[in-house]
Amino acid sequence: MPLKRAERLGRRFLNPVPTKVGGLSIIFKIGPQFFLDTASRSPRRPPGPFRTDTEIYRNAPKSGLRVTWVGHSSSIVEIDGVTVLIDPVWDERAAPTQWAGPKRFFAPPLPLEDLPPIDVILLSHDHYDHLGEGTVRHLARMKSMRQVRWIAPLGVGAILASFGVNPAQCTELDWTEEAKVGALTITALPARHFSGRSLFNRFRTLWASFALVGPTRRVYYGADSGEWPGFRDIGDAFGPFDLSMLEIGASHPLWADIHMGPEGAVRTFHALGGHGLFMPIHWGLFDLALHPWQQPIESVAAVEDLKIFSPTPGTPTEVAKDQEIRSSWWR
Repeated sequence: MPLKRAERLGRRFLNPVPTKVGGLSIIFKIGPQFFLDTASRSPRRPPGPFRTDTEIYRNAPKSGLRVTWVGHSSSIVEIDGVTVLIDPVWDERAAPTQWAGPKRFFAPPLPLEDLPPIDVILLSHDHYDHLGEGTVRHLARMKSMRQVRWIAPLGVGAILASFGVNPAQCTELDWTEEAKVGALTITALPARHFSGRSLFNRFRTLWASFALVGPTRRVYYGADSGEWPGFRDIGDAFGPFDLSMLEIGASHPLWADIHMGPEGAVRTFHALGGHGLFMPIHWGLFDLALHPWQQPIESVAAVEDLKIFSPTPGTPTEVAKDQEIRSSWWR
């Protein structure tokens, strides 16, 4: 399937293949389960606490690639001399308000003020579990972020500006467009998902996955996506990847078109070429579906011959060739 720019129907962006997103009908179907059957969807007691040893950031990664998984889809990726902060959510809740909605299972492992020097902040789409308003507002006020580059899909820049980000620092990308930051090339690529911070503005901004390609290391950040045939083309065009960051949580058969789940993530990893390490993301921090909170990681951990990179939250971890990291913090 050829990789190409996003298409629109009126003001709405379209997915790369026909996709069912669902709406109020899904709420009626799962509502009783979602609100009443909550026993196993959250930890009995908060995991952690997790603490990041920020002294590690004083030295560049020897491997050329180091990742700090902050939780869910938020990560700090140090790749070929460029430090990328991906989908930062330090907010207490992944919701429009901070008094109701999915609450994080554990506190951020480091304050925003203790971040290493960031070169670029990368946003995949505007959903609350990927773009935290409080986090963005805080980052926009920090002196250390006054020169940082913000990269986001089409339309997201206006949201960032409304949260205080200087529009001059923001680059919006369509699918297949790229931006260069130091030695790193960041290319926005199609994903099968949707956007919107309410039921009334869906599809008005674009959503994307990203290839991060440096002189020596390559990372694919899948963000949120259902399965689709284009993953094979992404692997052919931008791989082989040293690390493929793929979502495993918040899945359900009713929304399989937009969230691939653990089994789909494993298939997607192989569609991308099956090279390097598989990093499970989009799990372990928020209650966003009906499955037990540990089920996604238990599913992928049980897959034979799958090289997994799953460090403890907040731990800066080198990505070495064929070297698995299987933290059991969630147990």
